[in-house]
Amino acid sequence: MARASSKETDEQLVNRVFKGEMYAFDLLVLRYQHRLLGLIGRLVRDPHEAEDIAQETFIKAYRALANFRGESAFYTWLYRIAINTANNYLVSRGRRPPDSDLDVDDEEQIEAQVALADNDNPESNHQRDELKKAIDQAIAELPEDLRTAFTLREFSGLSYEEITEIMDCPVGTVRSRIFRAREAIDNKIRHLLEPD
Repeated sequence: MARASSKETDEQLVNRVFKGEMYAFDLLVLRYQHRLLGLIGRLVRDPHEAEDIAQETFIKAYRALANFRGESAFYTWLYRIAINTANNYLVSRGRRPPDSDLDVDDEEQIEAQVALADNDNPESNHQRDELKKAIDQAIAELPEDLRTAFTLREFSGLSYEEITEIMDCPVGTVRSRIFRAREAIDNKIRHLLEPD
């Protein structure tokens, strides 16, 4: 069994799978499992469900690998499968978030996080916990399209172009969704950031 170096590209690993080296797919799983778990966890909000959905995502990806033509990056293709699997899971459980709208300037968020981090005492720890809960709740309440775009950008660090491929919509739509998501989150947490 040949081992792969960490410098092997996704495309090279996929080609090895096509040649019958099933171990190469294990390397792709290892490469992306944490990122996918983070993404799915943000979408379904339950770590056990996220693990099951991630496993199902990799199974689906393996079975559909023959359909991967390399027109987009492997992880973009994999993320699309993950999002579809997570969304299907939520729909099957009747768990659609209520509609709401969300834009926070990144600078304001960073300043608020730094200000909270600078104060390490019980009161500031409580404020930090309260802010985190409020942000998580605001994200959970976003409409699915806004939450997905926001999660891919903020938690997975994908570019607008990569998100465009995953969500199969124009880049302007992606930018608008992320803007609206940030705005809605800002509206929900603003009262926690204002001085007393």
